[in-house]
Amino acid sequence: MTKFLSKIFLFFLLLSPIKGEASTLLVPMDETQKNHLKAYGVAFWVLENDVVMEWLLNYRGGSFLFPHSKLIEEELVIKGVSYAVLPDQKIKQIKSKIADPEVNMEIVQLETAPKIAVYTPQGKQPWDDAVTMVLTYAEIPYEEIYDSTVVTGGLPEFDWLHLHHEDFTGQYGKFYKNYHTQSWYQKQVKDNEKMAAKLGFEKVSELKRDVALRIREFVSGGGFLFTMCSGTDSYDIALSAQNTDICEHMYDHDPSEPNYQSKIDYTQTL
Repeated sequence: MTKFLSKIFLFFLLLSPIKGEASTLLVPMDETQKNHLKAYGVAFWVLENDVVMEWLLNYRGGSFLFPHSKLIEEELVIKGVSYAVLPDQKIKQIKSKIADPEVNMEIVQLETAPKIAVYTPQGKQPWDDAVTMVLTYAEIPYEEIYDSTVVTGGLPEFDWLHLHHEDFTGQYGKFYKNYHTQSWYQKQVKDNEKMAAKLGFEKVSELKRDVALRIREFVSGGGFLFTMCSGTDSYDIALSAQNTDICEHMYDHDPSEPNYQSKIDYTQTL
C-alpha cells in the first residue's frame, strides 16, 4: 500500500464514528487534564491526518473537540491524555454557552497542521531551549533553523516560527561582563562571527538585523510568530535600532554610534 493510500485509509478510520455512541470527544485543557503537552500533540496528529477539529478558546483552558472515532480515542489513551465522550446534546449546550456574548469565549475550527520552524543555534544543550524540549515531548514535528535559512529566504516555507533565547541586537545577551572569559561564551562569539562572514556581513549585529527584518516580512506575509524570553524584547530593539549602531566595542569591535538614542525609531517595531 502506497503512502498516499495509507493516509486515505487512516483518514476514513479517523472519521468513522463509533456506532451507537456519542459523536464527539472533549479534551479539557484545564486543571483536570493529566498531560497538557501530549494533548497538544494529539491535536496536531489529528490535523496531520486531515481531520477537522475545534478549539474552544477560554473554555476549560482552551479545550479541543475531536470527532469520536476509535482510532482517536485509542491515541488519547496511549498518550495518557484526559478526555470525555460527550453526547450531541451536551456539545450543543457547550457551544451555546460559548456563543453567549457576555462571555469571553470563542470556537476556532482547525483544519491543517502548520509547518513549524524553531529558530535555534546548533550545538546548544537540550536544556537551553524550552521550545524544542516541549515540542519533542509533545511529539509535534518541527524543523530547526538558524541564520543561514532566514537570510537565504527559507522562512516562507513555514507557517509558524518559534523564537527563544536570542539577542537580535548582536550583543550576546549582554553576558560580556560576567562571562566573557568562559569558553562557552567565546565559542558563541566565534561561531556567530564566522556565520556573519560566511553570509556576507561585516558584523554579527548586521546579520541579526537582517534576520529581524526578514522575520518581520514573514509576519507581514501571514506567518505566525511565537517568541519568548530574550527573543521578545531584543527583537523589537533590533528593529528600532536598525539605522544606527548601539553595540559597544566588546560586541562588534568598534564603538557605538554617538548619540544613537536619538536615532532609535520605535515605529519600526512589531
